[in-house]
This record gives sequence, C-alpha cells and structure tokens, in this order.
Amino acid sequence: MGVEVERRNWNKENLRGGLYGLLVGDALGVPYEFHLSAEIPDYEKIEMTPPLGFVRAHGSVAPGTWSDDGAQALCLLDSLVSCGRFCLEDFSDKLLEWYQNGRWAVEGNVFDVGIQTGEALCAYAAGKSPEECGMLRPNGKGNGALMRTLPLALWHRGSDEELVTDAHSQCLITHGNRSNQVCCALYCMTARYLLSGMDFTQASCHGVKTLRELYRKMPEYEQELEWGVRPEEPWEGQGSGYVVDCLRSAFMIMGRASGYEDAVKQAVLLGDDTDTTACVTGGLAGILYGFGDIPVRWYQALRAREDVEALLQAAERS
Repeated sequence: MGVEVERRNWNKENLRGGLYGLLVGDALGVPYEFHLSAEIPDYEKIEMTPPLGFVRAHGSVAPGTWSDDGAQALCLLDSLVSCGRFCLEDFSDKLLEWYQNGRWAVEGNVFDVGIQTGEALCAYAAGKSPEECGMLRPNGKGNGALMRTLPLALWHRGSDEELVTDAHSQCLITHGNRSNQVCCALYCMTARYLLSGMDFTQASCHGVKTLRELYRKMPEYEQELEWGVRPEEPWEGQGSGYVVDCLRSAFMIMGRASGYEDAVKQAVLLGDDTDTTACVTGGLAGILYGFGDIPVRWYQALRAREDVEALLQAAERS
C-alpha cells in the first residue's frame, strides 16, 4: 500500500522530537493568539515571553504553558500507552477528564477550550456516544482534532491503512466531519514518512499518494481530499482555525523553513490561531529537525516537563 519505505524503528528520539516540538510550539504561540499578523512582534522578538508592551492573550497564564492542544495530544499518547492500541472510548474518557479535571493540563488549569470541543465533551458526559458527540455540529471544521493527532504517527506500529483508520477515528469524539478526518490522516501519513527519513516535500507527496490509493474505495473521502484539502495546489495558508487552512499553513511553512525555530516563528507570524498553527507545525518540525534542534531556552522554559518525561518513559516501555 502506498510508497514502500524502510521505516526506522520507533525510538525515544523520534518521540521526543515530535512531542516536544508540538508542546513547545503550542506554548510559544499561546501569548500571541487572537492577534492579527500585523500586531505580532518582529521575528527576532518572538519568544515564550513577548516583548514589553505586547498585550498577551491569556494574560494570567505563565509563559511556557501549553494549551488545550498539548493537553489533548498528551491525553492521546496516554491512552495509546494505557491500551496498547487506539481505543476511542478510553481516549474519550481521558479527554473528558482533561475537560472536567485538568488531566494533562499544566497545574490542572484548563484555560482554552474550543466551543465545539466543549459542547461535544458535555454531551459525552451526559451519555452520548463519541460518534454522536463529534457530529453535534455536522459542518464543524475547526482544527481541534488536527492539533492533537501527532502521537498516533509517533506511536503507531500498524499498516498505513490502520494508521489512517485510527487518524479518522480519533476525530470522532469532537470533530466528526469528514474534512477533519482527511486532514488528520494526511498529517499522520506525512509524519510517518518524515520518520522514515524523507524530507518534507517527499513525505507530503508520499502521504497524498498513499491516501489516494486508500481512498479509491472511499469516494466521499477521496472527494474531500481532492476538492477540500486540494493537494494539487501550492500549500498556502493564513493561520486560521479552519482545519484545512491550518494543515495548509503548516505544510506551507514546512516547505520553506530552515529549522525548528524558524518553522514555529513563521507559524506565530501568521497571527490568529497562533498556538495551534505553531503546535501543528512544530510537531512536524520536531521530527524533521530532531529534538536537538529545539532551542534549549524554549525547552527549559516549558512548564511541567517532568510530567511529560514520565509519560515518555511509559511510552518507551509499551
């Protein structure tokens, strides 16, 4: 299925690069969220703590704090480690525990929740099935499932088809629309090919080719890939919360970035949904450029690293 490549064994370096790339990008973007691109500080001044005079989003949140993006991604990795496979019910339970009790949120503080995610998890708490919850807004195409999906690609040992199926399934609890599923599948396949040692252009092209082969028997998904995601068009995006634009923004940046720091700073410079754009971009950049390319100052500024390390150790043993 797809383009056959010799995949490297899953190991600590792969997981650390991708996971910390995601978390650091998320935390870097948090204070700049909701600002227009023209309002973002100059490239050189983008740091975990913005320059004096900049009005931070989430002003009460300490610099170096990941948001709902990072917390939900950690919930997914936690669930994969606990179950040894993707289990929608267990993952949904962990997301609900995050929403209600702050599981994997820094200091248990849930300070940023998407409207669609909040509605879905409230419905899940009231007894609706995960599949029903994610379709309460059937046309909902926010990036709330894309931002958390990377641990599947980092952890998954199954076939391409199995990875794509799980990427689709992890959307269902909050973002069931087919557009979200296709974006998550392409993101995971691209990450998988990056893990094989390909550069970004090769990885994204092979990811598209693999999905086209898989979707031949799934015409509605094929249509969403070709007419929704539009892989034949140049990757361009504006950093918004629309799932397709978020994916295209990350791919645009990955096609021109010179390293991890450059990638996530470019994501923040787009403005708008800065934490999620930097999170989605940062996960791929962390794989491509490696954990060692993440600036030490940002890694050291990341809060609750000890909690992440404990989960990483558990993942290595699983």
